[in-house]
Amino acid sequence: MSVREQFDLELQVLRNELVEMAKSARLQLEQAVKSLYDKDLELARQVIKEDEKIDELDLAINEAAILLIAKQQPVATDLRKLIVAIRVSTDLERMADNAKNIARSTLHLGEDHQLDIDPSLKDMCNVAYEMVDLAVESYLTEDHKLAKKLSELDDSIDQTFGEVLARMLSMSATNPQKIQLIMQIAFIARYIERFGDHLTNIAESILYLVKGKSYDLNQ
Repeated sequence: MSVREQFDLELQVLRNELVEMAKSARLQLEQAVKSLYDKDLELARQVIKEDEKIDELDLAINEAAILLIAKQQPVATDLRKLIVAIRVSTDLERMADNAKNIARSTLHLGEDHQLDIDPSLKDMCNVAYEMVDLAVESYLTEDHKLAKKLSELDDSIDQTFGEVLARMLSMSATNPQKIQLIMQIAFIARYIERFGDHLTNIAESILYLVKGKSYDLNQ
């Protein structure tokens, strides 16, 4: 096997691991939100436990990418592919952290909180799931047009987050005895919003990969 073939093989392994990591982060969000609406504290604990595996995968991807840079001393597009792998892995790990934080808030709420969970949280998550799928497709195909769509979807999450936050503030004003519980819902909305922000970061990384220059999609 030539040096080039070996590099391409190891790079493909990295790409596959990133795709699996993205799927895991998506599942973590799904499970965390399910635990919230179902008041399933055991599922919430499972989400927190599973986050350790994603942390380990993030570390493995970073180490593999750095080792490839050291061994192959790539330039231009090849170097960008490895830099992007590290950047995307970091954002995926932080996305999973946000799912873990949702699970932790679910544990804080407990099983007897008697709050109606704002249904718009599910709307935010549905957009986030779409963003994950789009990010994976964009990354694998290096399609910069798909990457740009991620920021548009994130705008939708941001708007809904603002609406949820306003409702939570209003609810806390009329239910001061439950303010600590209500704030947990606001925190959860914020964690979902941050999940979307990291996907926008991934879109920027894909644009850097394809175009060779940095973009700010939050402008």
